[in-house]
Amino acid sequence: MLNSILTSINDFLYIYILVALLGAAGIYFTVRTKAVQFRLLKTGLKSLVDKKKSEQGISAFQALMISTASRVGTGNIIGVATAIAIGGPGAVFWMWIMALLGAASAFMESTLAQIYKVHDGDQFRGGPAYYIQQGLGKKWLGVIYAVLLMGCTGFGWNTTTAYNMSAALEYYVPNYRDGIGPMVLGAILVVLVGCIIFGGVKRIGFMSSVLVPIMAVFYIIFSLVCVIANIGELPRVFGSIFSNAFDFSAMAGGFAGSCMVQGVKRGLFSNEAGMGTGPNAAAAADCDHPAEAGMGQMISVFLDTLVICSATAMIVLVSGVEGTSANAGTPFVQAAVMSMFGSWGIHIITAALFLFAFTTLIGNYYYAEANLRFITEKKSVLMIFRVVALCIIFIGTGVSFDTAWNMTDILMGLVAIVNILAVFALSKVALNALKNYDKLRKTGEKPIFKAKDINLNNTECWK
Repeated sequence: MLNSILTSINDFLYIYILVALLGAAGIYFTVRTKAVQFRLLKTGLKSLVDKKKSEQGISAFQALMISTASRVGTGNIIGVATAIAIGGPGAVFWMWIMALLGAASAFMESTLAQIYKVHDGDQFRGGPAYYIQQGLGKKWLGVIYAVLLMGCTGFGWNTTTAYNMSAALEYYVPNYRDGIGPMVLGAILVVLVGCIIFGGVKRIGFMSSVLVPIMAVFYIIFSLVCVIANIGELPRVFGSIFSNAFDFSAMAGGFAGSCMVQGVKRGLFSNEAGMGTGPNAAAAADCDHPAEAGMGQMISVFLDTLVICSATAMIVLVSGVEGTSANAGTPFVQAAVMSMFGSWGIHIITAALFLFAFTTLIGNYYYAEANLRFITEKKSVLMIFRVVALCIIFIGTGVSFDTAWNMTDILMGLVAIVNILAVFALSKVALNALKNYDKLRKTGEKPIFKAKDINLNNTECWK
């Protein structure tokens, strides 16, 4: 009964609100920024080459890696496989559209996060809760957003992530769910994640900047091997993606499970564009101009969806294995690689899944803590929250598949609605900052931002 109620709420949010809201936001911000995600892509990549540490905050590269650690996770493997299994190959096309348009939304929200960031000792912190409070003057709405995001990342996403790690072991351990396997895995994760999150943002940034590039390259190479081994299947694969994406008769028959809705859901879950999660990492970076943080996060969206998610899509689609609601998720990916490479292929997928999931647990926790500290600075509350967050990871290894996804999707949808509306309301500020960046670039000098240059006087760090 609980899962039936959650499914109804989930379908209503995405069918009637989020598909239209996220699409409209992506198109609007793409037009208003003159397609910033394309015209400043090269500039953004250059700005990330400088990986030097700062005495204040973390580097722009580390901020990118923290946000990518959260984005590049189980959603890139299990989420993509689930979308294709339920919605069909066309879901991949709509995930691509979500990324291309959503990158503009990611730029806007992350630029705002940099503008309205606050000092946190010798570091910085910020995000939607902070720009809602300072930019809109509505702390109560910032608190609502913070609570929703804490529930989504610290509890919802980490429950789903822990579940997916646990599900991957069912192949190796007979009757895994009936034994102590989930509890053993949960205990190991609690120890490993606990060692990192108690070390603070700089330890999280360091771990992410090391693990994320390694695992991304590893997974991309594996996907290329799969594609090359089945190169003759590519015309069929791309044909099925585009034909299924525009099969409107099939959508009319069951829109909730259609490729469009599944693509939007899993695209949002994977790249998080418009949700306001990435801006929490963007705000921690020590940048010379807020637009630099915005560019870093739009690149993270491209890396997540156009590269990593596409890698998973190619793996399952070139295999020829059919995805169904019965094998959605981990079993679909495992069956795909087994059909191509036998059991050793499953070992590679399991290793990739665990690496992605581990960094996701860390990145998600970082977002949750940043928003808790918006509400209260009490160390006792922070300590309790860290313990509860670790308990949630432990519990997540034993929850059910449908309930975990439904709860996560609902929280994710609510977070996105609050954030996108706030970004719309503050869009003029972010657009003025972008115009200032473009103007300074034309002088040939390194753009240095000052709030007064765009007639802004309610910021803490840019005076």
